[in-house]
Amino acid sequence: MVFIVISFCVGLFFIFIGDDSEEITAEESAEQENCNVYGVVLHGELVTYIPQNDFNESGSVITDKVASEDLVYYIDQAEKDEKIKAIVLEIDSYGGGPVADEEVANALKRATKPTVALIRSAGLSAAYYAATGADVIFAAKESDVGSIGVTLSYLDYAKQNQNNGATFNQISSGKYKDLMNPDKLLTDEEKSLLMRDVEIIKKNFIKAVAENRKLDINKVRVLADGSSMLGEMALKNGLIDRIGGYYEVKEYLKEQIGEEVEICW
Repeated sequence: MVFIVISFCVGLFFIFIGDDSEEITAEESAEQENCNVYGVVLHGELVTYIPQNDFNESGSVITDKVASEDLVYYIDQAEKDEKIKAIVLEIDSYGGGPVADEEVANALKRATKPTVALIRSAGLSAAYYAATGADVIFAAKESDVGSIGVTLSYLDYAKQNQNNGATFNQISSGKYKDLMNPDKLLTDEEKSLLMRDVEIIKKNFIKAVAENRKLDINKVRVLADGSSMLGEMALKNGLIDRIGGYYEVKEYLKEQIGEEVEICW
């Protein structure tokens, strides 16, 4: 019996027919589909890379993560492909790391072709940072947008361990080496050290949003309280450019590239 199964993984997909499998690259898929716009998918937690133990035996990702190194690769490949006239970054993510977001935003900024970020359910924190690298950001009326801020919050089990009769024995080369170890209490000095880094990252986040979105930095500072907002409010505050989904994105890109739009993912 011949069967076909198609599985998608961040812009790269594999087609399996029968018992034999053939990997098709992003460039080959674009050629086969005759598409002129390339779609890159940012779903789940944004990280710089996906650890090996997050893949199953068949090579599929088993955690809800996406790697910036993959997104940057696909954006760069689309930029080099002469058949591709524009790039769409589809976003449904509640955030991620402060290095990964900058890498994706910078890749979009480097692109000379029109770039669009399309926020679906959510484009928050690091995912929103990544979106700001695009020329235009679309979101639905009820999309969750923004959450400009930084968190290092975590749960410690120190008191629970003590109640259970367990003792934490610190044996390390420096007094901060066990910083954020969940089995010990966080000291005021350690908290100040972490808050120093949180404030630096937040400052960089605000600066990037202001520059990428061409907003007054003082306005962004006011918005940077960690809260999110729905699409229409985000539009009023300049965090996005237009309300819409796939159809509106395709109509916008049709005007930009002067031809009917076919997006390959």
